[in-house]
Formats: sequence, C-alpha cells, structure tokens
Amino acid sequence: MLKDIPSPVDEQLPRIRSAVREANNILLCLDFDGTLAPIVDDPAKATPTDAVVDALEDLSSNPTIRTAVVSGRSLTDVRSRVDSPNLFAGNHGLEIQRNGSISVHPIAQKRATLVDTVCSQLAKTFEPVPHCWVENKRLTGSVHFRLASTHRLETIKNVAKSVIKRIGQGLLEHSYGKRVIEISPRIPWGKGNAVELLELSAPTDSLVVYLGDDTTDESAFEVVEPDGIGIRVGGPSTSWASARVRSPAAVASFLHWIGTAGPPHATETPAKLEETLSQRSA
Repeated sequence: MLKDIPSPVDEQLPRIRSAVREANNILLCLDFDGTLAPIVDDPAKATPTDAVVDALEDLSSNPTIRTAVVSGRSLTDVRSRVDSPNLFAGNHGLEIQRNGSISVHPIAQKRATLVDTVCSQLAKTFEPVPHCWVENKRLTGSVHFRLASTHRLETIKNVAKSVIKRIGQGLLEHSYGKRVIEISPRIPWGKGNAVELLELSAPTDSLVVYLGDDTTDESAFEVVEPDGIGIRVGGPSTSWASARVRSPAAVASFLHWIGTAGPPHATETPAKLEETLSQRSA
C-alpha cells in the first residue's frame, strides 16, 4: 500500500461495510483533537461534540466493540475530557491505560526531567510573545502558537528548535502539528506502536479501525492498513489512511453507523446513516 489521498468514506462504504460485517469484534481507536473534538483556539477549552458523546455512550454498551482514545494530550488530561472509551493512550502512546493498569515507556520516564527543563526554558523565552505558550505534559511538551501573528511563526519555530537541540543534546526531538511544536524523547515510538499494544487488550479476531486528523496519526494508519480501516479527518491530503471524513460531525455519524452496522447487527443495513455519511464525507 502506498501513501495517497484517501477517498471520501462514502466511496469506501461497501468495503468498510463488508469488513465490519465479517468481524466478530472491533477495536475502534480515536484521536481526540480534531477528531472527537473540533480544533479550537485554546486547547484547554476543547470538548467532544454532544453527538460524539452520545455515540460513544451507545458504543460502550456493545460488548463486541472496544473503544480507545489515542491522543497527544497527557493521559490525565484526555481522560478528564471523555470517559466512555475502554482504553486510553496519552502523550502519543508513551503512557497507556489498559487492563486496569497504566504503563509508561521507560525511556520517556527517564527523560521527563529533560522535557521539564526544556519546557521551563521555552516558557520563559516565549513569555513576552503574544499568543504563544508552552504546555508541559511531563513526558512530552507542546509549544502552542495557534493565534500568534503569522510574521512571528518562523521565529517561534527556530527558537524552539534551537532550545530543544541545545538542552536536549540529541535525546529529545521535535515535530510539527497544527500550529503546534511537539517536544518528545527521541525514541522510535508513536501512535502506531500504541495501537499495536492496545490490540493485545482486544480479542485476537478484532477488526482495527483508526480515526485521526494530524500528522502524528499517520504511524497508526500505517499499522492499521490494509487489514484494518484508517480514516483521516479533514480535507484531502496524502495519508496512509484509505478513507476520509470531513469533520468531528462526520466522525459522530460514523460512530453511530459502526455501532449499528457492526456486530451483533451484521445483517442490518443502516441506510439513513450511510446517506448522512455520504453527505458529510466530501
């Protein structure tokens, strides 16, 4: 499978419907920001839509579907914003809650002090810069500049990279999201690895479905496809996902759809929801 522009989900519905109907169990993995919750200017104010909350609550009563949230937010943060899922992965998969316990990547834990030092320095550096602030998530950090003036963006990026390189001494790295710089330990680990671990908590015959909207979700799409289903949220852009929907509103429709189309309703055809998905996937 090659990276390509995903098709609107309505064009993929026959394939998705067939996979869902053949599955005895489903592991449904979901990013938070931009997927369950709309992107907002202040990340602290992000909340899932009412339709998403309703859909997740409905799914929680289906014993054949396990839901997992896989987020760049800290585990504590994302759990405070949505509570219906069975499984959680925070800090891009560096901390995972499953089977009643929480596990933390050992190298990330050792480098948490280094992340803290970088975040403290960047917070002081960017304090005078309007609409630029630093979030310390213990295992990782984020430099948010969603509302910063366009002419400041390159300076913010260059200063952040310089501080991360100087203090991190090769043990930390940076990546870019939507108007955010992510600071993390330099280790071969991401959301794709988290999904592989979460699969161990699901029945072995589970169909894995992943929905996400950002570059950090690509490793998860690559792990899931082509045996599972990857759905990118947002406009057309190259991705390892095979399908796309337009927005968190369309995500809510898909969640309702999969709860109705999947086990134990495999013989039913939720035509009205499929019509809604078609309208919202373009």
